[in-house]
Amino acid sequence: MKKSYIQIFLLSLLIICGSCNDEWKDEQYRRYIGFKAPLSNEGVTNIFVRYKDDEKTTFLQPLIVSGSTVNDKDITVHIGLDPDTLKVLNFERFQSRTDFYYKELNSNYFSMPQTVDIKAGENTALLPIDFTFKDIDLVDKWVLPLTIQDDRSYGYTAHPRKNYRKALLRVNPFNDYSGSYSGTALKTAMVGHENETALVKNEIRTYVADENTIFLYAGNIDEERQDRHNYKIFFTFSPTGTVSLRADNPAIKFKINKDASYTISEQMDAVRPYLKHRYITINNIDYNYTDYTRIAGVPIEFHVAGSLILERKLNTQIPDEDQAIEW
Repeated sequence: MKKSYIQIFLLSLLIICGSCNDEWKDEQYRRYIGFKAPLSNEGVTNIFVRYKDDEKTTFLQPLIVSGSTVNDKDITVHIGLDPDTLKVLNFERFQSRTDFYYKELNSNYFSMPQTVDIKAGENTALLPIDFTFKDIDLVDKWVLPLTIQDDRSYGYTAHPRKNYRKALLRVNPFNDYSGSYSGTALKTAMVGHENETALVKNEIRTYVADENTIFLYAGNIDEERQDRHNYKIFFTFSPTGTVSLRADNPAIKFKINKDASYTISEQMDAVRPYLKHRYITINNIDYNYTDYTRIAGVPIEFHVAGSLILERKLNTQIPDEDQAIEW
């Protein structure tokens, strides 16, 4: 009797197992087309592109086919601009502070194809975007808003979630000297009150002006000021180690008190031997400027003196420069 029960049990088990299929081999999700463009805290995707004056620099934006199986057909993805989403982002984040708004990147600064092909057997492709940054003014925050266009005739479905279907690329051109400097050794004080407590910023962001020039805002002025464009100070680096300072707005009465210089030093990381630390130190910064807009009709002269230090971390295992720098 027991033997019969065992035979019946084994027969039932065989029937059950035979009725199963390899469901894991089938597609478990919908195949959607999306960008790989993770958002930062500012609601955009920061990309870093080498500044080469009037030469083109190509950035490769990844596209992905979602799903649990390999894409089995050729797909032509249609890419377009999406200024409407950028407008919504600006209003939701900044409301009436229009000077903070991201601006859509002008077409003369970039070019890209309207379609990208994803081949059967592949789940990714790259959208090449050529940038030319000559004469761009980085007082404004430039964004290239992209979207994956959707139409039944295209033979694919764009991802239903906006943060995959759309890419708001905040374009950050860089050169050898741009980035966020430590500002703890740079002091700003009103003229005549230098012996009192000076103004100091932990971090001072600099922006590209050309291949060998950066600019920052004078003294303690930063992106919070609506009139910040009036207070740009340009630093031009020479191969001999000198730094020349200038301002393009005569109203701030910019005056240089000392000749600035810079040094570059490098060392490998003690824990991660593939990581190189590059330090750029700007010495002998010493200038005066007048803030003529903070209080209407009352110009205030400031004295700025000290040094700035920039650290860049370079992954020597990555050949692409923009990817090798740990931003």
